[in-house]
Amino acid sequence: MLIEQLINGLTLGSIYAIVALGFTLVFGVLGIINMAHGEIFMFGAFIGVMITSTLNAPLWVAFLGAIIITAIMGYLLERFALRPLRHKQGVSHLAPLISTIGVSILLENLSHHLFGAGNHPFRTSFAEISFQIGSITVYLVQIVIFVISIVLMLVLTFWLGKTRAGKALRATAENLETASLLGVDTKKTILMTVIIASAMGGIAGILVGMAFNSVTPQMGLSMGLKGLAIIILGGMGSVRGAMFGGLILGLAETFIVVYGDSGYRDAIAFLAIIIILLIRPQGLFGQKIST
Repeated sequence: MLIEQLINGLTLGSIYAIVALGFTLVFGVLGIINMAHGEIFMFGAFIGVMITSTLNAPLWVAFLGAIIITAIMGYLLERFALRPLRHKQGVSHLAPLISTIGVSILLENLSHHLFGAGNHPFRTSFAEISFQIGSITVYLVQIVIFVISIVLMLVLTFWLGKTRAGKALRATAENLETASLLGVDTKKTILMTVIIASAMGGIAGILVGMAFNSVTPQMGLSMGLKGLAIIILGGMGSVRGAMFGGLILGLAETFIVVYGDSGYRDAIAFLAIIIILLIRPQGLFGQKIST
């Protein structure tokens, strides 16, 4: 029982971590919280439902379709909701955040019109494949979700630290004007970052559909708020922090449901985050700011 719940917690935490990685990328470069990320994630899940259930296409096509659609949504978000606000005289530093909130509301309402309200089943035979290890049942989808989250973290860490594009991204995050003077195409770097983050949201959407066998238009808001909490817990802008923060939240929620009161799942998990931040305000892997 304990081992099975541990596996369930790691699966849920891995999904949270992938969502949080998208938040982390955008915050690290633009210094803003992309509140539309949860709804982009939700659209990725619905694209998976349409491709696997309506079109009866293979799962890999659903992944490809979700990545392409959410990447396009990321492009449109940066091009029309974020870029016009950069370097504009008299614009509040909260304007990009408010803009993404507006996009979030728009996408949620759009999803109601396109897909309808309520739960939509996500049926795929892959999610039913399982292994019996003694008295423990392990689903293949749980292993895949955990592996994908680890691979994404390692790839992002390598990309940011070792590649030319990753170094350009870090330079842009450090100082936009200085990076531009050094020859970095900051406009292209920012656009690429938002597109990659959105595509990762699409991947997470498919994984959630596979793990829980259903998706809903309201899932974006909940997942977005948890992704925000995770990057605060792990440390703003930290890839490793997003990964471990997601796993911590996933395990906390799972064990609270099993050994406590499921009605307080979100409240107790977020209370734990508040306590950690009172002890370490910069988050688990964040850098302490000297004053």
